[in-house]
Amino acid sequence: MISLARDRRRGCEKQKDPGRSLSRAVSIFYISAFCLLFLRDFQWQALALAVAVPLASAFTTGFLPRLFPVDKLLLSLTNFLCALGLLVLYDTNPTYAYHQSIYYFVGLAAMVVCIYLIRVGRSFRLLVWPMMLLSLVLLVLPLFIGKETYGAKNWFYVGGISVQPSEIVKLTLIIVISRFMADRRLIPWLGFSVACLGVLMLQADLGTALLYYGVALMLYFASSGNPVLMLCGIGGGVGAALLGYQKFAHVKKRVAIWLDPWSDYDNAGYQLIQSLMAIASGGVLGVGLGLGSPTTIPVYHTDFIFSVICEQFGMLFGSCVLLMYVAIIWRGTSIAMAARTRFHGLLAMGCTAMIGLQTFIIIGGVIKLIPLTGVTMPFVSYGGTSLVACLCLIGLIQGVSSVNEDDLARDADLADYGGGAA
Repeated sequence: MISLARDRRRGCEKQKDPGRSLSRAVSIFYISAFCLLFLRDFQWQALALAVAVPLASAFTTGFLPRLFPVDKLLLSLTNFLCALGLLVLYDTNPTYAYHQSIYYFVGLAAMVVCIYLIRVGRSFRLLVWPMMLLSLVLLVLPLFIGKETYGAKNWFYVGGISVQPSEIVKLTLIIVISRFMADRRLIPWLGFSVACLGVLMLQADLGTALLYYGVALMLYFASSGNPVLMLCGIGGGVGAALLGYQKFAHVKKRVAIWLDPWSDYDNAGYQLIQSLMAIASGGVLGVGLGLGSPTTIPVYHTDFIFSVICEQFGMLFGSCVLLMYVAIIWRGTSIAMAARTRFHGLLAMGCTAMIGLQTFIIIGGVIKLIPLTGVTMPFVSYGGTSLVACLCLIGLIQGVSSVNEDDLARDADLADYGGGAA
């Protein structure tokens, strides 16, 4: 608001930059919040994060556009959600925030690499088959060396660092499906999708399977525009969900708890009830940063971090966070629609669908709209692999946006040349 007011006073009606104004607002919010936490704990690490993260955000919105054209508003929205996640994690458990900040910086670097790859390697035709093989190998690994958590065996350790391969495969899945759909080759992408879903079913990771299936279905509809096949796909998804309900005991338990969490308050229903109570106790404006009882919610740092946000900042702020995701979906869809090639359009649409559907699945589960599944809240939840993967998704979208801007600039140059020649 301060930045926008200053722009008005300067008479900047010529060309407003909402991304830059939002970036300033994010920095002010983030630095102010961490200063409050420093005054509470007097830990120098709070000041370090208060300086390092805004500097990284300033780099992406200030210096990065000098390298190649990017969507500044999309960058600012992403940085806000990442900063919010770091803030909430530091308030509840500083160790989580330190670890997450490292992955944030790694993710920003990976995002820049993704932008560059889209700009220089526009087709990816030579890489799709190696990507398919690598993806299946990564997905299969947890079945042999993985660790089971909450009924799903979907991650493993490498040198003391936990890795969730399904987060990495999100990227390759979208690239592979987009490439084959752009070339109108049905069998390869369909076979790859079925293979990935089959491995996820063996791992009992139904949340990620639902995410993969939904994104593949959305991409198919975007590519074909056939509503009949889309409805058939939805029907197939419902049938698969019913099969999973019959086959996996932990899925039955989650559905039962979703229907009536109070029936098992002290056990399986405890985390959902605590989540709803935290949201209710926050009210409209919240209890305040550093207050409330967020740690009483099981896995508050991953699955239920949205409940912590609503408790401390209120449902009004929580609604604004949801609007941030809506804005990301809007920008991603706009970039996809503006793409000149089928591949770039499908790629941007797939990344946008992945972020949007994942947000709906986790927040819908937290507020008891749908049964809870084990996916993270994009950019906000604790989890290094997830954060880096989400920033790579933004990088792919930004890469398409950058190519779009190059195409527009080339058209303008041709128009000027044609006008001069005339």
